[in-house]
Amino acid sequence: MPLVVFCGLPYSGKSRRAEELRGALAADGRVVHVVDDAAVLGAEDAAVYGDSVREKALRGALRAAVERRLSRHDVVILDSLNYIKGFRYELYCLARAARTPLCLVYCVRPGGLSEEPQVAGLEENRNRNVSVSWRPRAEEGGRPLEAGTGAFREPRLVDSAGNGRIQADVSKELVQEETRAPDFPALMTPEFEKSAKPMSGDFYTPELLEALALRFEAPDSRNRWDRPLFTLVGLEEPLPLAEIRAALFENRAPPPHQSTQSQPLASGSFLHQLDQITSQVLAGLMEAQKSAVPGDLLKLPGTTEHLRFTRPLTMAELSRLRRQFISYTKMHPNNENLPQLANMFLQYLSQSLH
Repeated sequence: MPLVVFCGLPYSGKSRRAEELRGALAADGRVVHVVDDAAVLGAEDAAVYGDSVREKALRGALRAAVERRLSRHDVVILDSLNYIKGFRYELYCLARAARTPLCLVYCVRPGGLSEEPQVAGLEENRNRNVSVSWRPRAEEGGRPLEAGTGAFREPRLVDSAGNGRIQADVSKELVQEETRAPDFPALMTPEFEKSAKPMSGDFYTPELLEALALRFEAPDSRNRWDRPLFTLVGLEEPLPLAEIRAALFENRAPPPHQSTQSQPLASGSFLHQLDQITSQVLAGLMEAQKSAVPGDLLKLPGTTEHLRFTRPLTMAELSRLRRQFISYTKMHPNNENLPQLANMFLQYLSQSLH
């Protein structure tokens, strides 16, 4: 069954879209496997994308997990960043080898759709000196911040001795608040806040988000490994289920490369018969042209067709054409062609000589 690859920067709603698609396909009675970072690592860890060695190992593990589950019977959904086009090409090759269709779903944060994805709102949030996050965090005094109360809180003024002291306390507490949790690159809407999946590892730091945005290689529908491509901006845009179903279950699978396909079965005497038949045709041609004049139609042994004689032919020229014909025929052996080998060789000679 097909492969669905989700692609996008962190906090773009990929996990919610993947779960929405999984539920829709499961409701149709299909078996759906979801492969994500947590399934491979055991727990989501944003720090893995800051270490090239660990990230490379993660991509290899994701690829292996997809390959194990990919078949003609089940649907596989890969929910990860998948921001490297070379990795997406590897996934395309997996689907092609399994002879199953695939599609790409590109999730974009509102305001972040551009040729080079950018971390929208990062500088603006820094200038405000506030921390915007999608999950509650533990506050001072053991009082947690409730999830819906807002992304940041007002500083508490505990000393009213003077304006200078108050401003110093405010600045100090804002700095502590800002360093307690990384900034989120864009203001979260309630829908994003509800759909975000809690992570057992660290947040994506602002520096890591900027690095991922710079390294991100956006999908291009002109590339065969990036199509069919569905781009979803934000969570308000509905998931195109009808189009995705058509791409997965009505499209043909990518054609496999000829070099990766097994050769058709042929009898052990196929090459011997091929060599013998072509040799007989050449011997008959060399003998027939001794008494022929240009324009004659030559009848050769083992053939039902004729060869028009235009000029004397040397054995070296005919042997070269014979080797070419044998090399091509060995790539496509078929016992059904044995009775027609002599006529096929005669047609090849006729096309090559004229």
